[in-house]
Amino acid sequence: MAIRLILRYPDSRLSQPAEPVTSFDPALRQLADDLLQAMRAAPGVGITAPHIGVPQRLVVLELPEEKPRTYVNPQILSASQQTARHTEGSVSMPGATEEVERPATIRLRYQDLDGAVHEEDVGGFHAVCMQHEIDQLDGIFWLKRLSRLKRERLIRRWQKQSAG
Repeated sequence: MAIRLILRYPDSRLSQPAEPVTSFDPALRQLADDLLQAMRAAPGVGITAPHIGVPQRLVVLELPEEKPRTYVNPQILSASQQTARHTEGSVSMPGATEEVERPATIRLRYQDLDGAVHEEDVGGFHAVCMQHEIDQLDGIFWLKRLSRLKRERLIRRWQKQSAG
């Protein structure tokens, strides 16, 4: 089967909020597998269904040294006051990275592929990735977390790199 194409910035579908997943069926498992394959081909460590043009609240992460994990309808229940800075990028904007400040830890609620509800506290790189991907599900492309000056510089640099 062909690997699904990842939308490229500034595709307007990347700015649309995703709809909650309501059917926990074989099609959802196939979508999760498609996301994993597209993310690995990109390459990346996180991807959402909207990245491939499917407006559903589904995230796949494959952090270094860990097995892939799927999060259906993830939401942040709480976030720490303490923040951390980390370099971020997107599979929809290959090669473009910038430092973003986010809460250092979060309390997360999500469903698995069978629909069971889970809650967990996450920190470090995992917390950064989940916040980044949940932003994407909410229609907030990661560039919006940058100052206007940093955002405009990064977009110009990326457009030059992409054109050449």
